[in-house]
Amino acid sequence: MAASASASVKLGSKPDAFRRQGQAWFCTTGLPSDVTVEVGDMSFHLHKFPLLSKSAVLEQLIEESSDQEESIIKLNDIPGCAKSFEMVARFCYGVKIELSAANVVHLRCASEHLQMTEEISDDNLIAQTEMFLNQVVLRNWKDSLKALETCDDLLPHAEDLQIVKRCIESLASKATTDPNLFGWPIREHGIMQSPGGSVLWNGISTGARPRNFSSDWWYDDVSSLSFPMYKRLLSGMESRRIRPEIIAGSLAYYARKYIPGLSRRNSMGTMPLAGTLSDVEQRNLLEEIDRLLPVQKGLVPTKLLLGLLKTSMILKASSTCIANLEKRVGMQLDQASLEDLLLPNYSYTMETLYNVECVHRILEHFLAMDQANGGCSPCIDDMMASPSMIPITAVAKLLDGYLAEVAPDVNLKPPKFQALASALPEYARPLDDGLYRAIDVYLKAHSWLSEGEREQLCRLMDCQKLSLEACTHAAQNERLPLRVVVQVLFFEQLQLRTSIAGCLLVSDNLEGSSRPLRSGGVAMSGEAGGWSAAVRENQVLKVGMDNMRMRLAELEKECSDMRQEIEKLGRGGGGGGKSGGGWASHVPRRFSLKMKPQMCSTQEGSVSEQQKSMSAKLDKLQAKLSKQKRQLSADA
Repeated sequence: MAASASASVKLGSKPDAFRRQGQAWFCTTGLPSDVTVEVGDMSFHLHKFPLLSKSAVLEQLIEESSDQEESIIKLNDIPGCAKSFEMVARFCYGVKIELSAANVVHLRCASEHLQMTEEISDDNLIAQTEMFLNQVVLRNWKDSLKALETCDDLLPHAEDLQIVKRCIESLASKATTDPNLFGWPIREHGIMQSPGGSVLWNGISTGARPRNFSSDWWYDDVSSLSFPMYKRLLSGMESRRIRPEIIAGSLAYYARKYIPGLSRRNSMGTMPLAGTLSDVEQRNLLEEIDRLLPVQKGLVPTKLLLGLLKTSMILKASSTCIANLEKRVGMQLDQASLEDLLLPNYSYTMETLYNVECVHRILEHFLAMDQANGGCSPCIDDMMASPSMIPITAVAKLLDGYLAEVAPDVNLKPPKFQALASALPEYARPLDDGLYRAIDVYLKAHSWLSEGEREQLCRLMDCQKLSLEACTHAAQNERLPLRVVVQVLFFEQLQLRTSIAGCLLVSDNLEGSSRPLRSGGVAMSGEAGGWSAAVRENQVLKVGMDNMRMRLAELEKECSDMRQEIEKLGRGGGGGGKSGGGWASHVPRRFSLKMKPQMCSTQEGSVSEQQKSMSAKLDKLQAKLSKQKRQLSADA
């Protein structure tokens, strides 16, 4: 990041008279040293008078050590240790020092500890640092942030002096204000911006075009804070009623920067610190972020929530954290993508490749929220197209895609697959094509399933809710049980008849609407030409509809022959009575899915041959149906 001219004040006027040798500092004034101040492992060989003339504490300590041959003072508890005392000593000697946001908190805490008050000396260090803090640092965003960063090493002294509180209040108030209105240098992709947005080069405006800043301009800046300070800053912002979505956005930025896996590339060109965090630190950070995230739906991207959930499983976060993230994802599951929903299994106790149970719990949270918000009743037809149905139909489409992705897993047991597929209410799926595809993939990957298990899986879908394309595929699908194929064939015929009837109805309406034009009357020349073309098209359509009626009659005759053949099988196998009631007694008028097993029953000795014959006839009928549909499509 490019540096900018930070605010600073120079104190003192004398040239530098300090030099360092190893772990010792010496003052080169020409006079021999008469006091040694030890701060940690560093020794300062100084003179008594400059020190006692500025600090009441040093004056007392020097007086207590005056009876010794060589005065030695220990200051191991001074805030900032040797770094702070070095600057204090320079101030006491009147040597030039530069007061800045990076060292003002150190000097303020050290001067308070050493009691460098106005009673001891005018313009003493406490007054100088306090004035610089209030009049310079706290009025500037960048300097306030830098001062707050230095407070981590100076607790609890910085806390006792209210420096932390003042910095947070300054930053919180500025975060809600357009930075272009004030003289705050703002970090924007590594380039410092002057008031009004022009680029600064060595503190000089280049006249570059101003940039428009959004409400997230401060995200990268505050992400440099330690999490305790960052957490306190967010609390201060919330007290100023900053919108929850802005707080959520900042938390998301912080999480991506410090938790690996949430973002593939570095944000804003900065180097993330995630590599320095241990697994325990990352887990603690993730749990803290989960507690701080707003609970409102949609404030945090679903992709990020699923990334946090995946990471929490890897880091073995608390069950409470994982449950909270699952609930958050469930609240906005309709906004999730299939790629992000494919959560791998990180537990050795689970055999499946993907964590199907976790997705099932997320789905249950979504359904509970949908019901609490007054989800639509499937009994109200006019509600099916209402906006309130959009989320649940989106989730149904997402779930069907998820089922198709996890279906090839040979370790996924049928009960788990069925439980997840049947969790959604029936009205959530306008079409069952996606569910059929998932079932077909599952049957292909689990070829060892028994006929009964296959039939049980196929009961998940409603053949009446399959499109003509899906019906065509299912009728030729060897993996489906024979009973399901028969059902699909008749529902395909029913859909085809309905479609043809609709076309005929449109044709009749067009024919009726064209009669007044053919009967004469005054019309505009342009309109007459348009209607004439419509009449000609209508006549062509009528001829096509007559042909379709003839083809439909042929199709119905084929189906009638098919029924008679199956009735013969039924009478031959059951010997009459209830057991030989024929096709008509076993197939409801609306071709219900609950078809009795007796409709395909035969005598025990001829089951195989009759099934082969039936299958051959069904194949023949299906081929003709497909041929008719292709011809109808070509004529349409």
